[in-house]
Amino acid sequence: MIVEQSRQIIAEVNKAFIGKNEIVEKVLMTIYAGGHVLLEDCPGVGKTTLAVAFCLKVLGLSHKRIQFTTDTLPSDITGFNMFNRETNQFEYRDGAANCQLLLADEINRTSPKTQSALLEVLEEHTISVDGVTHMLPEPFICIATQNPLGFAGTQPLPESQLDRFMVCLSIGYPSLENQMKIIHSQKYSNPLADLREVTTAQNIMEVRDYLSSVKMTDAVLSYAIRLCEATRNHPLIELGISPRGVQALVRMACAGAVLRERNYVVPEDVQRIFCDVCAHRLVLRPQAQVDGLTARALLEEIMMKVRPEAER
Repeated sequence: MIVEQSRQIIAEVNKAFIGKNEIVEKVLMTIYAGGHVLLEDCPGVGKTTLAVAFCLKVLGLSHKRIQFTTDTLPSDITGFNMFNRETNQFEYRDGAANCQLLLADEINRTSPKTQSALLEVLEEHTISVDGVTHMLPEPFICIATQNPLGFAGTQPLPESQLDRFMVCLSIGYPSLENQMKIIHSQKYSNPLADLREVTTAQNIMEVRDYLSSVKMTDAVLSYAIRLCEATRNHPLIELGISPRGVQALVRMACAGAVLRERNYVVPEDVQRIFCDVCAHRLVLRPQAQVDGLTARALLEEIMMKVRPEAER
């Protein structure tokens, strides 16, 4: 049932987001794993289209979208209390985060103060306003997009907030064949308008519960932890993977196994998503930047050195 549901979701999203099936799979895995997605790439490659495809109807979740700008306020996200003269009391008014699926578009175009309003939301799925805590509906998922930091008018996300995103995905440019398909699909109408609802919030929560029963041997768990520990001891890495990052890696590996019709995790499941889960969490030393090394390059190097126990 889960596999068939997943195939339907992927097929439906692919109607509007063409040629990047692996990216769609990883977004769905993150949703199943209970995490949040950060889409980082240059303008025009389909970040918002991918996010809207999931938000619009396919998942059957209540959704809101907020376009971050330089003048976006924290209260736009969290909501605020307004005085009602008729009742002589303050009443809470919802912000953008009061939904099941939040599309945070161009999240790094707003100020650090506004960005930090998402810290509690992403981690605890709650909102605190004037000393009162409001629970968000479950499941709560945030799909955020951002342009690379080199573009004018952007503010880098703090490390603490990056760590709250389970994965950071880069879409990349489509191939010639896929670009032709994209142009043809948009010739007469917007494909997003034709998407249909495939699943419900209840089904997603059931998949999340099922992930707890997916088997991961001590050898595979040890392998995932050793990979993360290697980032903490690497001479070119200033800040390695946190325990939250290890947990994210394990949950994503379980979700990947489910999508491949298995109820157990193998080392390849960990390797497949290691860079996506960990690259955005690393802080490199200046020497790495001088040498022209990226976080993904260092993680690939670590995977070459740290092998599963069976391959030792």
